[in-house]
Amino acid sequence: MPSWRALPAAQQPEYPDQEALARVVTELESFPPLVFAGECDQLRARLGAVARGEAFLLQGGDCAESFDGVGADDIRAKVKTLLQMGAVLTYAASVPVVKVGRIAGQYSKPRSKPTETRDGVTLPTYRGDSVNGFDFTEEARVPDPERLKRMYHASASTLNLVRAFTTGGYADLRQVHAWNQDFVKSSPSGQRYEKLAREIDNAMSFMRACGADPEEFRTVEFYASHEALLLDYETALTRTDSRTGHLYDVSGHMVWIGERTRQMDGAHIEFASKVRNPIGIKLGPTTTPEEALEYIERLDPEREPGRLTFIVRMGADKIRDRLPTLVEKVTASGAQPVWVTDPMHGNTFEAASGHKTRRFDDVLDEVKGFFEVHKELGTHPGGIHVELTGDDVTECVGGGDEIFVDDLHQRYETACDPRLNRSQSLDLAFLVAEMYRGQ
Repeated sequence: MPSWRALPAAQQPEYPDQEALARVVTELESFPPLVFAGECDQLRARLGAVARGEAFLLQGGDCAESFDGVGADDIRAKVKTLLQMGAVLTYAASVPVVKVGRIAGQYSKPRSKPTETRDGVTLPTYRGDSVNGFDFTEEARVPDPERLKRMYHASASTLNLVRAFTTGGYADLRQVHAWNQDFVKSSPSGQRYEKLAREIDNAMSFMRACGADPEEFRTVEFYASHEALLLDYETALTRTDSRTGHLYDVSGHMVWIGERTRQMDGAHIEFASKVRNPIGIKLGPTTTPEEALEYIERLDPEREPGRLTFIVRMGADKIRDRLPTLVEKVTASGAQPVWVTDPMHGNTFEAASGHKTRRFDDVLDEVKGFFEVHKELGTHPGGIHVELTGDDVTECVGGGDEIFVDDLHQRYETACDPRLNRSQSLDLAFLVAEMYRGQ
């Protein structure tokens, strides 16, 4: 039995039928890997460049994926948004961008309460499509292990499409205009992007005229990541690599441990310490420098750049106070984690309408604070981790193409947390590029 199975695991579903769960896990253990160990190694090398200050990480995607969101249009819209953000950052900030989606496995969510009450009825909380149903009925909310197999198949379908889009011509930099056709007329950020796309075109025409047409312009490296939350699923997809004898979690290239499951003596940290994937850890405002150093000891004892990413989610009002000591103490220890800002999770509030939302200005302010801290300390602001969608949803207020609190109901489609829409995501990419250049 793996060492982490003997430890307490937070945020796990309470399945009523343990035998059914065991059957599903056995079946999952026989399924092919979703990603390959060599790809995980490649991402670890790319993140090593980020840790050394030579590249920037763009990580983004859905708060929680849904089983009915695995159509080609949904996935193309997400990939397109990340490609556009990547083009903005690469060109406007003159930095290589490592692109990692919150995709093909982000079907589970930790929750602050195990139950939810509406009109006097109390039911288990919705924990993501991999666990139970969103509908507020007793039947839908029972955790069902068969959903773990659906998560695997939905992830496989998603990865298939992502690989096709990113290697089959869609991600070719000569497509920078095509990614924007439906968008440029209606949006200020779309128009700004179109101007940048023309500049990229001119630069590429110049290179072609000089006889240079590198292969790197035609395809893009795109990696998949998700929170390693459901240990039954992650364990079933942890395999021994035939080349090295090391364990890899082949459910995704990179996995992270969330703010609610990062207990030092818990199963999630033990699991992360045993697999060779790049590992992320969400660090909230209560994280002490001593905890950060202990995570490094547990998860990156060899001090390997690219192995460990600290994803800080402090809130706009706390980032400037809480982050400096963490970065100072970790840097003084000689460790080189990737420092990434998650400006979403610390800035959520409930609007009068009852919708959970975030202000774009708060998101932006947390990113600004993150950059300010690193500039002052002479360390590298390694990347951003954002919840976004390629659709024109109305879930976060503000942005250049402004959404007001009264607009939230128009297209509020998320199953859990509010996401930036395509226009807000591009706004953010331009603003981050400016901050990065100003370092």
